[in-house]
Amino acid sequence: MCDTVLRFVVYHPALYLCITISNIAVLGSFMVFILNKLLLISFDGFRWDYDRDVETPNLDKMAWDGVKALYATPAFLTITSPSHFTMLTGRYIENHGVIHNMWFNTTTQEKKQYYMTQFLSNYYLPTSKMSPGLKAVEPHFYDHSNESEWRVNIDKVIDEWFHQQDLDFVSLYFGEPDLIGHTYGPDSPERKEMVRQVDRTVGYIRDKIQDHGLTDRLNVIMTADHGMTTVLRSGQVEEIILSKIPGFSFKDIQFQLLDYGPLGMLLPKEGMLEKVYQALKGSHPHLHVYKKEDMPERLHYSKHPRLLPIILIADPGYIVNGFFPVHFNKGEHGFDNEAMDMKAFFRAVGPDFQSDLMVGPFDLVDLYPLMCHLLGIKPEIHDGHLNKSKDMLVPQQPQEETMVVSVHTLVLLIHCCESKCEKYLLLTLTKSTIERRLVVDTIFTENSDCVEAHSNNEDQQKISGNTVAAVNRRQTAINQSCSGGAPKLIP
Repeated sequence: MCDTVLRFVVYHPALYLCITISNIAVLGSFMVFILNKLLLISFDGFRWDYDRDVETPNLDKMAWDGVKALYATPAFLTITSPSHFTMLTGRYIENHGVIHNMWFNTTTQEKKQYYMTQFLSNYYLPTSKMSPGLKAVEPHFYDHSNESEWRVNIDKVIDEWFHQQDLDFVSLYFGEPDLIGHTYGPDSPERKEMVRQVDRTVGYIRDKIQDHGLTDRLNVIMTADHGMTTVLRSGQVEEIILSKIPGFSFKDIQFQLLDYGPLGMLLPKEGMLEKVYQALKGSHPHLHVYKKEDMPERLHYSKHPRLLPIILIADPGYIVNGFFPVHFNKGEHGFDNEAMDMKAFFRAVGPDFQSDLMVGPFDLVDLYPLMCHLLGIKPEIHDGHLNKSKDMLVPQQPQEETMVVSVHTLVLLIHCCESKCEKYLLLTLTKSTIERRLVVDTIFTENSDCVEAHSNNEDQQKISGNTVAAVNRRQTAINQSCSGGAPKLIP
């Protein structure tokens, strides 16, 4: 038997990929998986249990059609920018370096809110294959609650980006119910009404996916960056106000990041670290004070050089204030990620996910390897684990040697065995003419110098007549030039 080469060639506007298998056995069967698209959706601040006190028929249907996790645990610090970077890099915050929503410079005393950091190239850096450094610009006074604007964005993603431009991966962000939770609190009627708006939006997204024929080719992962808890105010509790703590003085501080929820960071002046630490340690029963190197290992929030020498963490419901309280939110996040109120919701649906499956809790750091697996991307170094989420996926059957390709147009070239025959059988399969999974069997006979091949669709969907006719025309040309028997196509 002569050596045979089977090549799978992928043409894409920005990609040329050729996978070559040499020295194929006498009888081999190979499964080619046409990878599906992926839409990642984040509803900011959607706590894991927000669907328990509100009717959510669309979220419920998504769970029946797909996968629901009991909850997802965000990385610490449980705030927006660090948590989203963990989702897209699979790194803990101490490893990816986006340590806060605030950008700051300890030398110049400069601080910038997250929406101002969009214009700083040294803040949002390309950190992985899932985060190529591209970013959308959010206006300062953007209305995150406008349902009509939500639908405009959805139409752009589903119709223009997935359907027309044929993109493989898009992430979509909604700023609610985070803002409503901050303003009115997580137990408020306003928050419940916003969850109803989110549920309507989930229904709209799934309807649009179906309208564009993407249901069987698009995986959807829906989650949040953190949860939300009720803030305890003066009159209910003794608030944490550093300026009132005996022995502590801001004169000993070179730089401070305070008044931003339950976490604070301090850079003491030279020689003042121990004095500041001793003054704050044990000063309030709901304030935990750490030297950076002594942070609990489970939080993964100690090793990055941007983290300041003293880190303050308040218990759920408490806020770390500097000179006096300046924020009056009724709801807040940023607390220890072990607190149940910081857990996020999770849903997933699509051709690669099982249906009507409830899974246990998992960490959002594990989302990155799952997305890379779905997209056929070799992940960069990360802190997640695919084995913690793989049970959500449809098992790959049968258990044969697998080659994974993501395609715009898939061209199968079957090279004739005979060394003098340099012709190819060219079989073109486009996304519009095949299902997501195609079985290609290579069968070799002892007395044949060429390959007999056939394609078989698992769902019995046939290749279009035009495609078959084109292949037959190519085969006729091969027949005229390849002696000793030409490759035979069995549609």
